[in-house]
Amino acid sequence: MPAAMTADQLATRTARAVSAAVAAGREHGLTVRDPVVLHDIFSVVVHLAPAPVVVRVPTVLAPGSDLDGLARRQRTELDVVRWLDSRHIPVIAPSPLVPAQPVRRDGFSMTFWRYVDRDPAAAPDYLRHAALVAELHRTLRDYPGELPFLSAAEPHTITPSYDALAQSPDLLPAEDLARARREWRRLEPLVTSRAAFDTEFPGTDLQPLHGDAPAYNLVTTVDGPLHADFELATLGPAEWDLAAFGPEVAAAYDTAADRLGLRRLDPRVLRFVEAVGTARTIACLPLVAEQPILGDALAPAIEHWRTQPFAGGLFD
Repeated sequence: MPAAMTADQLATRTARAVSAAVAAGREHGLTVRDPVVLHDIFSVVVHLAPAPVVVRVPTVLAPGSDLDGLARRQRTELDVVRWLDSRHIPVIAPSPLVPAQPVRRDGFSMTFWRYVDRDPAAAPDYLRHAALVAELHRTLRDYPGELPFLSAAEPHTITPSYDALAQSPDLLPAEDLARARREWRRLEPLVTSRAAFDTEFPGTDLQPLHGDAPAYNLVTTVDGPLHADFELATLGPAEWDLAAFGPEVAAAYDTAADRLGLRRLDPRVLRFVEAVGTARTIACLPLVAEQPILGDALAPAIEHWRTQPFAGGLFD
């Protein structure tokens, strides 16, 4: 495992991403004088001020990922969000000032979005957001495009990530890695095969999903909440979008689902998607070298996993 990047190396990577975003923006005719970094963890998100455009530049890719795969995912995201915007669903839409497609520049693949004014006083309200997720699900059921089954789980990255962890017992002890591999061997067929999923969870309908914790990825603006970050849009059970938010949020979703004519969450499917989410969390550990703050961020989830039954008790 490579050594953790230094502060200077992280700053250099951010500067490269900003420079690429500015250059790409100017190539598309945008006036950019004062770029402002809004976010910098897995992606550098930069406002190309004074243009009303925000660029998201992924900078940290999981083992097994590449720019071609990233661009495919970005095209899907842009298609889904443009469709939602056309249905008047509150989303952060692609910028109309740049073609709605991924832009490749200087080793990065980036996307361009409308700038919105966030409400700095807003605090997350996941119970309220759960109802908004149900409304989003109701609309997404009519999405006409094709989405891959549970691609949001990024199953192609998990085994390579675990292989990388085998070289770094400081990140995950060998006995923990052995358990993670055993769990993934049981979970992987249900993630990668729709037929296997249907056999294990008969009667569970699938639908287009946000794919990445939509109750969290709601941006509160001065004009109200907007759905954002559809990078992992996928086909799957509704439970995928509610994983790890806890029973109160699940109950709030169910109340909204009843009102909207959607099915309630299935507790066993919820255990499944949460177990897969844990596998993905563990698979993020090799990225600590590229983003050191992840170490502290992931630690509580890993500690909680150690107290839980095998695969969340799914196979008891």
